Amino acid sequence: MRAMSKKKSKKPSNVIAQNKRASFDYQFLDTFEAGVALFGWEVKSLRMGKADLADSYVIMKNGEAWLLGAHIIPLDTASTHYVPDPQRTRKLLLHKKELGTILTAITQKGQTCVCTQLYWKGHLVKARIALAHGKKAHDKRDTEKERDWNRQKQRVIRDNVKQ
Repeated sequence: MRAMSKKKSKKPSNVIAQNKRASFDYQFLDTFEAGVALFGWEVKSLRMGKADLADSYVIMKNGEAWLLGAHIIPLDTASTHYVPDPQRTRKLLLHKKELGTILTAITQKGQTCVCTQLYWKGHLVKARIALAHGKKAHDKRDTEKERDWNRQKQRVIRDNVKQ
């Protein structure tokens, strides 16, 4: 009998798209998980990874949360009989208590709500949204300095281990 080798299977990442710019421009105060109401062609495009959250943000209108600026590129084969709108406004599905929390927070001065990530949770598409406060220029410089310092520490540690 031959012994079977055990391979470690890599768990595929469930992240579809991230808004890295938001973490640089904003300081996150609180995060929420929201469902996203999508059309079929959008789900097919998301399975192919064709999404961009660069300029996306969340607005409240009539007691509901809406995702604006999320760009989902339509596939040529998925939407032959329908004219898709890549930047349409998409409804976010949240509980009433979460909607109330977001509404009170964004009515305060200096706070906003941004979408930081789209990801799969089982077969559903979820959006991670965050209540955020805008960073000042000096806060952004501090973030850059800290990131550079962490990189340098890793280089020093790596060089010491090699020697």
